[in-house]
Amino acid sequence: MELKQKGAEGYIAVKQLMVSMKWTTAADFDLAAVYEAKDGKQGIIYFGELGSLNDFPYMQLSGDEGVNDSGGDNEETMRITRLDDLKTVWIFCWDYSTVQQGAPARFQGSDIRLSIIDNTGKSVSVNLDSGDVGNVCCIATIDNSSPLGAKLINSSQVGTLKGLKQLEQLLEIVKS
Repeated sequence: MELKQKGAEGYIAVKQLMVSMKWTTAADFDLAAVYEAKDGKQGIIYFGELGSLNDFPYMQLSGDEGVNDSGGDNEETMRITRLDDLKTVWIFCWDYSTVQQGAPARFQGSDIRLSIIDNTGKSVSVNLDSGDVGNVCCIATIDNSSPLGAKLINSSQVGTLKGLKQLEQLLEIVKS
């Protein structure tokens, strides 16, 4: 399945997921997930808080690749082992260098590829579909609020930050 355009949707398995972001562009992109639990608790998994597969929210980021704007085969992965307690997960990418400066990112000229693989090996690719200028992008949303299961949405919502200091800054981008 491929979600090429903003607003495209598809249902995914809810047991375990691996989110993979790959790029060769010379940019310091970072993969992150913002979550809201069914009990209202919110948080973020990113290079500064890698998370754990054994404790809530049962997500873990592989680490920080592409540091210092290095080109080449960069990949960051995030595993999610339980979606049961989560209402929503927003998958973000930001350009670390430009967020620090408040400058526009290089999304337009980049080759960021996001794929989400479920525990059966089924893969869904999500393309960044926005001409908006910014340095932070919510590429995909996992909406787990329906009894039908988790729905994957190509969000492609872009925003601009100058420094990332609070979770609320990212939530403002997805809720605008």
